Amino acid sequence: MHTHAYCQSTMLDTNSWIFGCINTTIVCQQGVDLSWKTELLPTMKSLTLRLQDYPFLSHLVVYVPSVHGSKYAIDCEFFKREARSLQLPVTHLFSFGLSSRTVILKTKGLFYNIELLNFGQIYQGFTINIVSKCAAVKSEITSIYKLQIPWSYEDSLTIAQVPSSTEISLKLHVAQPDNYSYVALLKMYTSSDCEYEVTIRTSFSQILGQVVRFHGGALPAYVVANILLAYGGQLYSLFSAGHCLEYATVLDKEAKPYKVDPFVIMIKFLLGHKWFKELWDVFLLPELDAIFLTSQSMCFPLVSLILFLFGTCTAYWGGLLSSASVRLLSSLWLALKRPSELPKDIKIMSSDVTIMTIVLIIVSWATCGALAILLTYLYYVIKIVHLQAILTNFKNSQTVNPKHPRRSEKKPNPHKDPAAQHLRLSASDAEDSLRMHSAVISLLAWVVLLSMPSLIYWFKNLRYYFKLNPDPCKPLAFVLIPTIAILGNTHNVSIKSSKLLRTASQFPLPLAIGVIAFGSTQLYRVPCCVFISLFLHALCNFM
Repeated sequence: MHTHAYCQSTMLDTNSWIFGCINTTIVCQQGVDLSWKTELLPTMKSLTLRLQDYPFLSHLVVYVPSVHGSKYAIDCEFFKREARSLQLPVTHLFSFGLSSRTVILKTKGLFYNIELLNFGQIYQGFTINIVSKCAAVKSEITSIYKLQIPWSYEDSLTIAQVPSSTEISLKLHVAQPDNYSYVALLKMYTSSDCEYEVTIRTSFSQILGQVVRFHGGALPAYVVANILLAYGGQLYSLFSAGHCLEYATVLDKEAKPYKVDPFVIMIKFLLGHKWFKELWDVFLLPELDAIFLTSQSMCFPLVSLILFLFGTCTAYWGGLLSSASVRLLSSLWLALKRPSELPKDIKIMSSDVTIMTIVLIIVSWATCGALAILLTYLYYVIKIVHLQAILTNFKNSQTVNPKHPRRSEKKPNPHKDPAAQHLRLSASDAEDSLRMHSAVISLLAWVVLLSMPSLIYWFKNLRYYFKLNPDPCKPLAFVLIPTIAILGNTHNVSIKSSKLLRTASQFPLPLAIGVIAFGSTQLYRVPCCVFISLFLHALCNFM
């Protein structure tokens, strides 16, 4: 017993073309226009009728207009719904394309409905391959494949010439709501002369694309978390061993996902209990980002691990780029200006630094906090480039001088030996300090990047007002400017014996956890965590 009627026509006019006759035996005397249910597709128009909705109809009439020289095709059929509706469960997320599911459309028809089961999460990504094989190839035979998502407006159309092999990407923009009964459909408008084979498999590239698409905005938080872990490792190495490691070495040693992710997962689990949630609210702590993502159906499996690995790679290459830039700028500095000797007396604060700090604070108050942060970063970079240029010049002079005979060897001067010894220690300390500064530069670079939207907004509206109000970066600029001014003159030898150094080396780990827990979707919180670690570092000069 047929349940549906289906007609399609390649004439793409909008005139009425299908009618139903009401209780007619021989001649259709009274009819009803059914064309309003027509679906217009790129190469044809189609109409599907459920027969039980029209019990009063006895005939279907297809109007064939007369045309001059134009060719078009009209096909109709009656079918049973169960024969044209198939189910195709999608493959598992972690099959990584190694397994597939296939359905073959052996019955020759014009229309098929394929239900895609277990497909409703935005982290899923698949590739559908449709292979068509035709016995008798007619001229210009096309098939249309329509992907329909009932719970959102994500329908997509694919047109294919047959016989052919067509690949369709399958992913979602909106997750399937809870307790929603309808499933995603693949509607196939086919040719009756062809046989179709539909294969679906998990696509790792599509999954990765979904992760980047929905969680790519959280990548800066993971990069900063990695740099904070490396920064804490540098401070602890200075406390325990008396010297710093190379940035790449300490990043490889300290930046591990198991130092951050388990704490975030544990907090998320405990927040599911009422007593912990009440305790959480007592301390006025903000909502965990992972809970917000779960409520929006945007929590991917293993997404934190993937983003952490991406963050580690970004932090590594960013550190190499900043180190190479400092060396390149120091070479340019040496070419333009001969630097002074290594400083023998380390001064944390000077009149120049104080004046510069006051000027930058005034700039932040009078214009834009993000502009002051950028200028502070440039000041810090200039200080580090200057130190690198001095160190490079000193090493070059040390390699050149031994080639010339020294007259003082015959009559050694005991008063000059301590100075030379002190100069060598200063060079070693300067090189060790540069390792620490490389981590600080990386942290400051991300603070500047995260404050850049405020700077761009202020610059675009500069013709309307000179002072940005409200300014989200102004409070941060007020406290960050003196902190960076102190760190610009900080050497490891001056904080090596600080009582606060151990505490300062332990803070970056909880701050990295805080960045991931509270800054993944609220990036404005990330610079605050960076400031706390830099402030403790600067405070080591006085305690």
